[in-house]
Amino acid sequence: MREFVVEADGGSRGNPGPAGYGAVVSDAATGETLAEAAEYIGVATNNVAEYRGLLAGLRAARELDPDARVHVRMDSKLVIEQMSGRWKIKHPAMKPLAAEAATVFPPDRVTYEWIPRERNAHADRLANEAMDAGKRGEQWSAEASRAGLDTPPATPAVPAPEGPPGDATAGAARVRAALASAGGAAGPGEPGSQQRPAAEGVAAAGGADPARTAPGRGAEHASGEGPDAEHGARAADSGAADVHGGRAAEGSGGAAGGPAPTDRARGRRAAEPRATEVRAAGAPGEGPAAGGPDSPAGGAPADADRRAAQAVATPSSGWAPADMGAPATFVLLRHGETPLTPQKRFSGSGGSDPSLSGIGREQAEKVAAALARRGTVQAVVASPLARTRETARIVAARLGLDVAVEDGLRETDFGAWEGLTFGEVRERYPEDLDAWLASPEAEPTGGGESFAATAARVAEARDKLAVEYRGRTVLLVTHVTPIKTLVRLALGAPPEALFRMELSAASLSAVAYYADGNASVRLFNDTSHLR
Repeated sequence: MREFVVEADGGSRGNPGPAGYGAVVSDAATGETLAEAAEYIGVATNNVAEYRGLLAGLRAARELDPDARVHVRMDSKLVIEQMSGRWKIKHPAMKPLAAEAATVFPPDRVTYEWIPRERNAHADRLANEAMDAGKRGEQWSAEASRAGLDTPPATPAVPAPEGPPGDATAGAARVRAALASAGGAAGPGEPGSQQRPAAEGVAAAGGADPARTAPGRGAEHASGEGPDAEHGARAADSGAADVHGGRAAEGSGGAAGGPAPTDRARGRRAAEPRATEVRAAGAPGEGPAAGGPDSPAGGAPADADRRAAQAVATPSSGWAPADMGAPATFVLLRHGETPLTPQKRFSGSGGSDPSLSGIGREQAEKVAAALARRGTVQAVVASPLARTRETARIVAARLGLDVAVEDGLRETDFGAWEGLTFGEVRERYPEDLDAWLASPEAEPTGGGESFAATAARVAEARDKLAVEYRGRTVLLVTHVTPIKTLVRLALGAPPEALFRMELSAASLSAVAYYADGNASVRLFNDTSHLR
């Protein structure tokens, strides 16, 4: 039986406004483009245009082979969740389109997967070509299209390894085998290294489509179909050891032997919105914060902050279904000590980027030995800072894996406070420090990054990685703030929860993300391997 991949998209310049869609059908085995479709559809909403794109893609696939299996990939969380049956369809303009799409192929021969927007570039370009043509008073022409020329060839779809391997060596071998069968040389965790043909929607914390800002798109309108569409905030990162009950500085990095890390693409879409309303991540776990209240003194967090860092999709009533498939499991490793760690100095992504100290390298070696004994890690992803890359290299070398780099896992930028102790910041910038302690949206002196922005960036990285590593166990080597933020969001806890967590250097934590959007915290601040 032939297998096709359908990638579809739609956009509206005004929402509602002049709208169009694009769809691409490719061979699942080879990645070859087999058909393209695009059309200007007049005035419509983003969601209607996306459904029209889905319908056109399915029809094009049926014309190629009515007996084929089809895997649909779209960057519309709304459409994916509704067509997968997890969200209800209430909007009258979308109900008939969804019903018609469900009849093009038998339901058991169509699967759905949410993908980040950057992986849906071909269909997105087609949709914008259609809208451009409509603006000129024309219809889209396949002969004039450049979408295929401007888009890299699709990566063949290959199944990801199912479940954890028996040991680290076997896990690495299975990953490489999957990549080799796809004809790719990318290391585990690199963009395009896994294109799963049967994803059943998005694996990580869910939410409705965020508002789009690319050419030809207005604000996304959820139309009551799922959780409200929200905007993400800008990205950032921070590193700091805990002091007392508040925040404390920390940092480190460097480059030891082992496989060289592979940089991930930096371009990111705004963080996917969450479904449940939880308060923002004013993650007080990264920067120093002596004294101060357990919760921000500035009253309830702002709506933008709350939306930006919302946690996971609203759990269904009662226990979740027993068979949700293997989760994406993040083993969260805080990097080893740096010279700044015991001094409790602010050390984020805007400072000197220190390497590991001798103690930090010893800690990384102990972590590597412990993870090798467990034999469950199948990929390694690190923050781009030196201390995390060095820690990751040491561990990955022991596990026989490569290191991928994810920019979203970096520490917060502490601006002018980088390298200072909490006391020094209090002495030099008392008003800025008070504002920072009172609100997760406040930035450190000199244009640093707020904890709200850090939380939004971390949530976006989480969503992307949870989809990419669905059903697998991946080691994320990162910092205090990102780890505490991931745990807080998984628990649906308020921002002040971060003041009540202690995270040691080279400690291990773990969170599992299921296909229905739920998360489970399985481990926190384990340092038994360091004894």
